Amino acid sequence: MATATKQQPTKDPANSAVRVEIFDQAYNLRGSDSEYILKLAEYVDTKMRAVSEQTHTVDTSRLAVLAALNIADEYHLLKRNCDVGSTEYLRRAQHLSNALDEVLEEKRKAG
Repeated sequence: MATATKQQPTKDPANSAVRVEIFDQAYNLRGSDSEYILKLAEYVDTKMRAVSEQTHTVDTSRLAVLAALNIADEYHLLKRNCDVGSTEYLRRAQHLSNALDEVLEEKRKAG
């Protein structure tokens, strides 16, 4: 649940509006996938609470910036890992393609 309180988030299926609470602040958000919005809000709320516990800061603007930096760091680490993985897959695919070409060429010459 994306809300930090016991109150359930409110969904309006007619216009895809969702009411969430992030770090005890209510927001009315719109989007095409209300469940996804709830998951994002829950994630941000969790990050802000973790930063709050680690820093003992009560300034919500500062907490939001620090949480955003943590999320940006996670994103860039995942992106870097994905980019490295993609490069490795391309290298392996090229190697297999070359090996297949060699086999096919040998078969063509033999046959």
